[in-house]
Amino acid sequence: MRARRSLFVAVLALCTVLASTLTASASNARVNYVALGDSYTAGPLIPVQRLDPFGCFRSTSNYPAQLAARLKARLYVDVSCSGADTSDMTAPQSIPLGSNPPQLDALRQSTNLVTIGIGGNDYGVFGTIVGTCPGLRNSDPTGNPCQRHFTVNGVDTIKAEIANTEHNITKVLAEIHSRAPHAKVLAIGYPRIAPPSGTCPDILPFADGDYAWLNSVEKALNDAVSGAVATDGKASYVDMFKPSLGHDACSAQPWINGKDAKPYAAAYHPFFSGMAGMAAVIYGKLS
Repeated sequence: MRARRSLFVAVLALCTVLASTLTASASNARVNYVALGDSYTAGPLIPVQRLDPFGCFRSTSNYPAQLAARLKARLYVDVSCSGADTSDMTAPQSIPLGSNPPQLDALRQSTNLVTIGIGGNDYGVFGTIVGTCPGLRNSDPTGNPCQRHFTVNGVDTIKAEIANTEHNITKVLAEIHSRAPHAKVLAIGYPRIAPPSGTCPDILPFADGDYAWLNSVEKALNDAVSGAVATDGKASYVDMFKPSLGHDACSAQPWINGKDAKPYAAAYHPFFSGMAGMAAVIYGKLS
């Protein structure tokens, strides 16, 4: 009798595992996934680059592609585009050799999963920082010349712009819910670029004191994304800043490239390893 009872328990446990596996597989098979975002989603220079359109520099190995593969999504549409800001969610984006349609046009009533990584290009914040700060390093290598440059009458103008970005993202999230009312919406934060301590001027040519400021700017940007999610009340925020600790541009296992475009990542943008790391974090959020 004891042997039969043990066998029954073992068979019941196996059936439970099989049922869970089949349920998960069936659930994944129904995933209709749309990916929205900027270059940190698109993956410029990561092989293989898509041509639809070429000017978006969208990779077939970015985190949306890797996430879709993990989920075995039934339908997967990636309309992310390098250089996109929140205005490009609802209006065409001008790109080299053409334009990218409004990203939210990819949403359907049947869409049930949306990821969006946006905000870094609003008001030119990202481009302004990487276009300005390296040139100021020589003026004060151990100081914080970039932070001082962007501080006017005691106001950090970069962070002031980021505060406006939160409102923009909130409006985008509301529009996503309107167009895809049944979708689980994940707003993706940005992974860290600079280390929490130390410097690597050959890779990140910022003045020593500006590393801490760069981290504070990126935290402010991620706070804008998470703040928009909190205001929205329906979407979920996926933090990438904490999971990317130890994978900054200065690290031995970087997720993010430094100042030089190289095989295979654009300057100051994710490597394939970064996209794989981000995909794993998002998948964990969905599991």
